[in-house]
Amino acid sequence: MSKSMFRSIAATDSLLKEVRACQLCAPVLPLGPRPILQVHPHARILIAGQAPGSKVHESGVPFDDASGNRLREWMGIDKATFYDPKRIAILPMGFCYPGTGSSGDMPPRPECAVAWRSKLLDHLPDVELTLVIGSYAQDWHLHTDNKATLTETVKAWRDHWPHIVPLPHPSPRNNIWLKRNPWFEDEVLGSLKELISAILSKPDSR
Repeated sequence: MSKSMFRSIAATDSLLKEVRACQLCAPVLPLGPRPILQVHPHARILIAGQAPGSKVHESGVPFDDASGNRLREWMGIDKATFYDPKRIAILPMGFCYPGTGSSGDMPPRPECAVAWRSKLLDHLPDVELTLVIGSYAQDWHLHTDNKATLTETVKAWRDHWPHIVPLPHPSPRNNIWLKRNPWFEDEVLGSLKELISAILSKPDSR
């Protein structure tokens, strides 16, 4: 390992310690802070999600739920690959469980992205593909105007290909959306799996 890469990894580890010690939203988090993310400078694919749910908060493992099972299926990868930080970075818009509202989980806490997102993205120089899941991540990464619906944003996936792919949330709560939009599986997922396979199969030149 080169000295520059060693320094990069050390700097990332230092930043991650700061993030995991964050207490910024402690007064308003129902279960308290538990930042959950996965970052390494070697990662080639970034998953930009929303915020962990209660099950993920309990386990401390990102996408350790039914949503994760579906997302891995969409990506065409197994758990070992998914949880290898040197291959896959996982950086939700909010790192801590925000609590539950009347229609599901609350939105990601906005303080989180302001405090940490740009700093962490600077530590991901090798990312070739970003999967942006849900409207909050899409607003940040695609700079979408609020007039576009999630369906319209996902339908325009070719506009950002092959560096960014907007996705609906893989939660079982979106089963109705998936049934109403069969084009998503027919048009998007096959191409996405091929792209991910090609990226992950590249040899590490470091």
